[in-house]
Amino acid sequence: MSRAYNFSPGPAMLPEPVLRQAQATLLEYGEVGASILEISHRGADFLAVARQAEADLRTLLTIPDDYAVLFTAGGATTVQALLPLNFAAPGQPCDYVISGHWGKTALKQAAPYVEARIAASSEAGGFRDLPPREQWQLSPDAAYVHVTANETIHGVEWRHIPDAGAVPLVADFSSSIASEPLDVSRFGLIYAGAQKNLGPVGITVVIVRRDLLERAGQPRAPILDYRAIAAAESMLNTPPSWNWYVLGLTVQWMLEQGGVAEFARRNARKAALLYDAIDGSGGFYRNEVAPAARSRMNVPFFLHDPALDALFLSEAKQAGLIGLKGHRVLGGMRASLYNAMPEAGVQALVEFMRQFQATHG
Repeated sequence: MSRAYNFSPGPAMLPEPVLRQAQATLLEYGEVGASILEISHRGADFLAVARQAEADLRTLLTIPDDYAVLFTAGGATTVQALLPLNFAAPGQPCDYVISGHWGKTALKQAAPYVEARIAASSEAGGFRDLPPREQWQLSPDAAYVHVTANETIHGVEWRHIPDAGAVPLVADFSSSIASEPLDVSRFGLIYAGAQKNLGPVGITVVIVRRDLLERAGQPRAPILDYRAIAAAESMLNTPPSWNWYVLGLTVQWMLEQGGVAEFARRNARKAALLYDAIDGSGGFYRNEVAPAARSRMNVPFFLHDPALDALFLSEAKQAGLIGLKGHRVLGGMRASLYNAMPEAGVQALVEFMRQFQATHG
């Protein structure tokens, strides 16, 4: 078997050691006589898996004790719809800082339940930069201020999210969680779909300050109530147990590799390799994001002639480089450089790009 370098934005590539460990335990987990897909989520064997995953994630991200960790089914978009239901009182507004497609999506999901206000937006500039803090128009009575830490499609990233004053800061870290050290205590709530850096699609991590769980929020079914989910250790109903298990393996792998500080070093090197190749191509390739706002995780780029796009993707696939087609919103190309992508993969991409330019430039 020859595995390609997978630059997909999500579901993204998983570490090969994690896949092999999951494969080895798929038929029978430990000595229980059954697959982990088959055993009860309330049994001692799976409870041990779930609790270990939480303990390891707390270690990896240095999560303070006064924060609850929830593992919820679905993706980040589901969380976006549940945020106002859980944390905004009826009639209370929520502020949104929009820096790309997923920030707009978060606003859209909240709009049916609250007055979702745009506190700042960089849409007028094509989401090629970040809205500067001095332009944020925050509401003193807002339930929270929502920011998207990394925009997967537009390739912009907050390296330091500005403070929001006394209002809790809520951030979608789906594409950049565990990619570098993070001060969790600066946020009221952090959430992240697992399918970028933390594991497989279908499970989301929510890290929430415990005092915020005491907010009454709005009328909602118990299954949508984060207080109830936290009290039940994220097992209010049957969870996506396989996804949770693989997430735990992925977090263990990251700890074994040296944790977030080590991945920060690796990710900086990978991003620099690719951006240097784009910037040094004499215009054959281009990235349109302001340099200070460029994402380390998702690098959109364009060929000087869009007529070459299909050929680029075809030849890249032949070279063992897949998942490079850009999102339909932007077109062009996109390379996602999550933790599981080795530096050798980025080197292979850069070499292919140079050869392609030499042949078709």
